[in-house]
Amino acid sequence: MKVIFARNPLNSQLSICIFVTEKKLAQSIAELLSGDRYKLNMVESPGELVKFIEEHKEQVDCLIVLLEKALLPLLHLLYEQGTLLPAIVIIDRQGESKLQNDLNRSEEVEDDGKHIYHSGEVKLLSTELEEIASSIDSAIGKFLHLGPSCSIAEKSTTLSEPQKLETKQNFLMLQQRRLAEKLKERLGYLGVYYKRNPKSFYRNLNQEEKKELLEQLNLEYREIILNYFGDDAATNQAIDQFINRAFFADISVSQILEMHMALMGEFAKQLKLEGRSEEILLDYRLALIDLIAHLCEMYRRSIPREDIPYDLLFQID
Repeated sequence: MKVIFARNPLNSQLSICIFVTEKKLAQSIAELLSGDRYKLNMVESPGELVKFIEEHKEQVDCLIVLLEKALLPLLHLLYEQGTLLPAIVIIDRQGESKLQNDLNRSEEVEDDGKHIYHSGEVKLLSTELEEIASSIDSAIGKFLHLGPSCSIAEKSTTLSEPQKLETKQNFLMLQQRRLAEKLKERLGYLGVYYKRNPKSFYRNLNQEEKKELLEQLNLEYREIILNYFGDDAATNQAIDQFINRAFFADISVSQILEMHMALMGEFAKQLKLEGRSEEILLDYRLALIDLIAHLCEMYRRSIPREDIPYDLLFQID
């Protein structure tokens, strides 16, 4: 198995399992999904696919497979086990005719031939690979809408035992909940952004409210600076509180910089009176960079991304 990590891995990356035996096709998929949004897990044999999913079924966010006859018993096995995942089934037009005959004769596919794995799968032609990223979003969206019973009970008589059926339904619901929470994490503060009240933005406050807000921020910033190289847990909590307050008030980076320079000027005067060097103040540039980076990241992640469809946003609220 090959694991391809993104250049800037994030905890909220989507984990994609890819089983495509056609090497050029697999390489094209890997190139199209390069970047910091995905972690790609390339499996190269049926046995490796089953083993990987068994060990990581609660972490896989989407399964991408090339439709071929050898794949059918694997998907059937996953289905019978109740292991349902968002899935993209890639169809290669060149071998489609022969494969379609195999599918029509197969007892492992529904009679109408519509579903290979489950009713929430997405089919994608190999000639339309440029749509792979949007297809992943579509597969996840359809998976989140899967009913706990219709996609499991309809397909196989072997799942008629109530206890087994309930177990598989519970796993589906757990997978849906896990994926929804992961999407919330990956979207960062996108949902929070729209819940911010513009009336609370610094620029929309009256003079008295502006003064009160700045005094509070200055006080919190002073405490962060004084304790920055001390207790990590307490400092991190103070930073989070400061950044949240600044974010919801839509405070600019330039205002944070002015706050820092004013505080450093105050400290410099005190050090001069004590006959001490001001060089120690240079170390606190680390704190400034840290806070600005946190605030900029919140603002960056609050901007809607073009690669995230709006129907997904509504599904995970």
